[in-house]
Amino acid sequence: MSLEKIKIGLQYCTPQHALSRLVGWLAASENKLISQTFIKCFAKRFNISLAEAQIEHFGEFKSFNEFFTRALKPDARPIAESKTAIVSPVDGQVSQAMKIEQDSIFQAKGHHYSLTTLLGGDEENAKPFQNGDFATIYLSPSDYHRIHMPCDGKLKKMIYVPGKLFSVNHATTRHVPELFARNERLVCFFDTEFGEMAMVLVGAMIVASIETVWAGNITPPTGARTFTWHYTDSDNITLRKGQEMGRFKLGSTVVCTFPENTLQFNADFGAETKVKLGESIAQVI
Repeated sequence: MSLEKIKIGLQYCTPQHALSRLVGWLAASENKLISQTFIKCFAKRFNISLAEAQIEHFGEFKSFNEFFTRALKPDARPIAESKTAIVSPVDGQVSQAMKIEQDSIFQAKGHHYSLTTLLGGDEENAKPFQNGDFATIYLSPSDYHRIHMPCDGKLKKMIYVPGKLFSVNHATTRHVPELFARNERLVCFFDTEFGEMAMVLVGAMIVASIETVWAGNITPPTGARTFTWHYTDSDNITLRKGQEMGRFKLGSTVVCTFPENTLQFNADFGAETKVKLGESIAQVI
C-alpha cells in the first residue's frame, strides 16, 4: 500500500470535526505567542508573500485567521470587464470543469458524485443544473481565501449540509468516493441574468470556519441536519461580479454549477489550470 493511501486511510478514523475545531480555536487566538508562531511557520512553509495584501507586515495581524483571510489591495485582482464574461471566484487550481451528465458530476478518474446530493438532497434544487456545466476549484493553503462572485447575482436560498471533513487536496480527490458530496458544505443559490447559479463552499479537514458576507459565520458550530434559509425581494441581497461573498478560514474547494446551454468555458480553462480571482473563465452564450 502506498504512503498516499495510508494517509487517506487515516482520515477515516481521525476525529475530523474535533481536530478542526481545535485548530479553529488556535487560529482564532489573539495571543501573540500563538498567533505569530503559527503565522511565521505557515508563511515559511508555504512561501507566503504579503506584497499584494493590504497589511504588508506579518506582525500586524492579530490572529492567524486574520492573516489567513487577509484582504488584497484594491487593484490586486482586476475583474474582467466584458458583460458576457464569467470570472473565477477565487485564486486556486481547477480540479475539473465540464458538462454535468444528467445528475452526475465528474470528480476524478474512476469517481463521480450526485449533483442532487451535492446541492443538499432535494431533486428540485438540482433540476435547473442537470446537463449543465460545473467548475471545481481547489484553494491551496498558499492561496487567497476570500470567495467572490463569478457574475452578478441575487441570493435566493442558502443550504447548510452536514457531513464529513475529509481533506480536499488532489490525492484525496482521487481516492475518496463522492468526496464533495460527503463533506460538510454550504450551498448558495443565486438568480442571474442567464438563469440560476449555485456556489458550493466545501468544508475540509481543519477548515475552521465558513462565512458569508450576509450571514457571517455559518460553521462552526456543526449542525446535525440540513438547514435552509430563504431570501426574498425584501432582503434584496444582490452582489456584483467580483464582489466578495464569503471566505474560508483555512483552505478548501468551491464548486459552481450553471444551467444547460448558458455558458462556454474558455479554451484555456480546464483541469489543473491555475486561476486568479477576476480572470475570465467562460462566456455566456
